[in-house]
Amino acid sequence: MNTLFVLLDGASDNPVPELDNKTPMDYAEMPFLRSVTKYAGVTEGRGYTHLFLNEFFTGEPPSMPRAALEALGLGLPMNNRTAYRLSPALLKDGMIEWAYNAHEFCHILIPKVEEKLWILEEYDPEISFFLNGRAVLTMECEEVPDLPSPPVPAPFVEVPGKLGEMVMAVAEDLNGITNYPWGCGRLGRPSKPHPCLGKMTAISDSPTPLGIFASFGHDFRLVRDMDKRFPVARKALEKGNVFLHMDEVDEYSHQKDPMKKVRVLERIDELMGEHFSDAEKIVYFVDHGTSCVTGEHLIMDVPFMTSFDIGVENGNRIPTGKVIPTIMRH
Repeated sequence: MNTLFVLLDGASDNPVPELDNKTPMDYAEMPFLRSVTKYAGVTEGRGYTHLFLNEFFTGEPPSMPRAALEALGLGLPMNNRTAYRLSPALLKDGMIEWAYNAHEFCHILIPKVEEKLWILEEYDPEISFFLNGRAVLTMECEEVPDLPSPPVPAPFVEVPGKLGEMVMAVAEDLNGITNYPWGCGRLGRPSKPHPCLGKMTAISDSPTPLGIFASFGHDFRLVRDMDKRFPVARKALEKGNVFLHMDEVDEYSHQKDPMKKVRVLERIDELMGEHFSDAEKIVYFVDHGTSCVTGEHLIMDVPFMTSFDIGVENGNRIPTGKVIPTIMRH
């Protein structure tokens, strides 16, 4: 009997005035989730998805930076190369303002970045774009700058070297809009997943979890359309345990749209009922909070909920790295 792990990325939140002072999770109508999850506990959230997932599935924090993990998830070459995560941003008045509305302009940002890649030619750059203009770039370069990271706006820090030239060349042509690098680094020692997980398949539209599972040596599938992830997960569940990632919940939180966050939670619940009404082992969990009022990540305790008895009292607090062994021993 295989287990389906469903990550509602950034689903936890503070109460929202326009939702009758309820959180989006409490406000959303999710009859399938509420009917199948008989047992629940809490654990510690982490500031970023990759930090939480690596500890959740292995018991330890990741030894590799986010960009390197995402390069694995996108299939980019990493042998003697450095990876750079690029996120859409507006450089304005000495600040970096992360652009979570990049779906409105990524059609001009992506070709502009590609146009300026010649600046990095000596480093043999390779780039792969994903959600709304985000990208991972790998190069034969040893420069690993320590730069500000999303989602909170930050004072501008100049990116060193040729990469900085490319970033500013894009910004000059697009009135301050560019792809700003962060999470930079190289491959390190991969973590070993909890043995009780067996072989798994990860399904997501984001290279972040896919890279983590790639580092485990497990199967992974990049499926951009949310609705299409569910039949892929259903088929994979016949062969082993499955990780199914709902990145949209976090994305709509960053867009500061409470009703959009509610609607995507409700759509996820509909799809779960459609594809997994007969699944006996389902684990829902959350990695961190994301405020749909401020758009910022919230460091807070987060829930996990199961459709089967895990042998502990409801509401128990279990360390992040021990949740999986606690669940799987039952």
